[in-house]
Amino acid sequence: MGKSSYIKLRNGSTLQEITLDKVKELLTMYIERTVKTGELVSWEYDEAAFPYSIEEKEEGTTKYLYLKGNGPLYNYLLIGVGKEELDGETTPYIQIVLPDEDHLTPGDFGKGSEFAKYIARYLKAELQMFNDRILYFNPRK
Repeated sequence: MGKSSYIKLRNGSTLQEITLDKVKELLTMYIERTVKTGELVSWEYDEAAFPYSIEEKEEGTTKYLYLKGNGPLYNYLLIGVGKEELDGETTPYIQIVLPDEDHLTPGDFGKGSEFAKYIARYLKAELQMFNDRILYFNPRK
């Protein structure tokens, strides 16, 4: 398995719980917004902005989204949800997983980062990037 990025829902985040259906809804909203952007600039931007098809997969008790690349520049991304227990607090998160190095393309890395930032910004969440750097979109005191 490749590197992972985590979108953690903290105090002040838009949501305090996350489901796979909600993540799929956020990706659909991203696609709709890129279609509108493309209409404004007279370009079919949606195909370049979201070059994946979304499939729901299940292995045992684990459900996840499989974003299958639609061209040679993109292979796939995996997106799942979970909860982390730390010091008696439960933190829901979204995990975006890149393919392993044998299958990773620069396109997958770029789009994975782009989707992670979009979702984290929309949810006002904490984002741990693929390189372990942390971006805070959540209100902090």
